[in-house]
Amino acid sequence: MTDIFIKGGWMMLPLVICSVISVAIIIERFMYFKRIGIVHQADEVLSLVGKGEIDKALNMTGNSSHPIMRVMFAGITNRHEPKSSMLAAGIAETSIMKRGLTALDTIITLAPLLGLLGTIIGMIRSFNIMAASGMGQPHAVTGGVAEALIATAAGITVAVITLIPYNYFLSRIEHETEIIETYATRLEMALNGLSKE
Repeated sequence: MTDIFIKGGWMMLPLVICSVISVAIIIERFMYFKRIGIVHQADEVLSLVGKGEIDKALNMTGNSSHPIMRVMFAGITNRHEPKSSMLAAGIAETSIMKRGLTALDTIITLAPLLGLLGTIIGMIRSFNIMAASGMGQPHAVTGGVAEALIATAAGITVAVITLIPYNYFLSRIEHETEIIETYATRLEMALNGLSKE
């Protein structure tokens, strides 16, 4: 493995840094989404609000770390203006869910470009050797080509390994956002029903 890294040239260093950052963000995001899991209490909160048991609903939502429950807590806390409160809380929760995704997106684009740069550097080195010594040193020429191919392969590998979790996180965020919007709308309707009574 170290031998491949050395043969890949100095462009392998930024590629390794990109891969380490990518893996760290992917693990952290997987742990985050696993931690929030699926919330089962949202329907119970809606039922409590519908019955007028606001204190119990506040207690249940205030003690939760789930994005849906925090958005509902904002709506119940500011029940005279629940829509704007839940909208602001929803935006904050969405930005928490998106944390680190900009870096992953950058790595997906950057890694193949770094690999391509390694390819160009390796090819330039091969042509310089050919110009200096002619075709009398085939091993020196093929070494530069090997460096070029290793860097390209490494760049594409980092991008592909990052792309799959990145797309999963995007779809998960979209799904969570839809659930938040659904429960926020239902809570707003329940709170409006209470105020009319």
